[in-house]
Amino acid sequence: MATRSQDASTSNPIALALFVLLLAAGGGLFIAQTGPGLSLGASLLVVLLFLSFLHTELALHIILLSMLLSPEIVVGGFAGVSIGKPDTKGDVLVVRIEDLILTTVCLAWLARAAIFKDVGLVRKTPLNGPIVAYTVTLVVATLLGTFAGNVRPLRGFFFTLKYVEYFVVYFMAVNYIQDERQLRRLLGTAVATCAISAVMGIAQIPSGERVSAPFEGKYGEPNTFGGYLVFMLAVILGLALAAKTLPARLRWFALAALTAVPLLYTLSRTSWLAALPMLLTLILLSPRRLIVIVAVGGAIILGSAVFPKQVLDRYDYTFHAPEARGEFRVGSARFDTSTSARVESWGYGIRGWLKRPLLGYGVTGFAFMDAQYVRVLVEGGLLGLAAFLWLLWRILRTAWDTYRRTVGTRFEGLALGYIAGFAAMITHCIGANTFIIVRIMEPFWFLTGIVTILPLLHQARAADPVRRAWGPWAA
Repeated sequence: MATRSQDASTSNPIALALFVLLLAAGGGLFIAQTGPGLSLGASLLVVLLFLSFLHTELALHIILLSMLLSPEIVVGGFAGVSIGKPDTKGDVLVVRIEDLILTTVCLAWLARAAIFKDVGLVRKTPLNGPIVAYTVTLVVATLLGTFAGNVRPLRGFFFTLKYVEYFVVYFMAVNYIQDERQLRRLLGTAVATCAISAVMGIAQIPSGERVSAPFEGKYGEPNTFGGYLVFMLAVILGLALAAKTLPARLRWFALAALTAVPLLYTLSRTSWLAALPMLLTLILLSPRRLIVIVAVGGAIILGSAVFPKQVLDRYDYTFHAPEARGEFRVGSARFDTSTSARVESWGYGIRGWLKRPLLGYGVTGFAFMDAQYVRVLVEGGLLGLAAFLWLLWRILRTAWDTYRRTVGTRFEGLALGYIAGFAAMITHCIGANTFIIVRIMEPFWFLTGIVTILPLLHQARAADPVRRAWGPWAA
């Protein structure tokens, strides 16, 4: 496979000089008008901008590490800016350090593409069309919602930006990764981030509180952490089932066990539900399905001896909570008030959508809804939901095509695990805004980019049989 130069030498000197001058002028003006704390933070971002401009892979490693290991900045009312654990909850704009990092890296990527003539900006992939359609639909719906008075302009702009910012990770992955060595290094960073996050989650268990992501803030989101863990667990299990040697398989299964422990202690029923289609996908597709069947069957048989008491109590509470008004029932089954309220919100959203069926109310133009499909329908209307479902369908087709083309190769486990993780994510959407949660979507879209280009990497290796067997999944 012909590769592009990662340090392109063909440049536009005028554009480069203009970029440096604008950066220097803007930085000087900012420092002159802000305090030392923000100035220091801005200076660090400028350093990151230059590093990202000079070395794209370093920028990707920083993004991967910051996915779960960055604190939040809360900006709202007169609260000012606080870095670390937020002390407020409600209608505030939450900006994570990683949001700033991703924005900075994106600017460096755009600048590099403008200055170096032989650096591509957007590689042609099967997902480009659906991504553009989904983004344009959200923007148009939000603009119309602003004109109708449903969306506050600044709030709508920033939240729309947060909805689509993780697409940058996808395009960076597909544009940058050219060989297996790069893939090995980046995948290693993603797995290491998962392991560190899992250990930090396990450290929270003695507190008795629900386990949440590191640096999540005073009001943590265990459902978000659970969604991330179940997706990464799928990828790790796929690599374990496809490992070529017993020691490698045992290492991957040990990492899977490490990831599963905090997943249980998130007490996130949506994440537990997402694990079911994930495991079923592995059973259906993996030649080593017996390993999964025995493990799942053993856990079910042993029951209380395997699962912590908190997990069993959480499950039991879903169907046997004390009776209360407004509970949702299906036949003789009765759901707790939390689940019932979520189901009721779906009905409320659908009734609202009927009043604006084509393009909805725009991003943030309707009441908060913790269910992805209904939220997309209400905010983007039928066109928004159609674009979103088209995107999901194209992701699945691309991943399935990659899996078929990599069966029996070193890439099989990665493709298998990704498909299982995708099944988990589209299920997680039932009870969460999964595809607009950056902490889940950045690893998801990074691996989506990898799975998209795996066939190209496989072709390159087939054309060069002497190439060393790169990749931790090959051991």
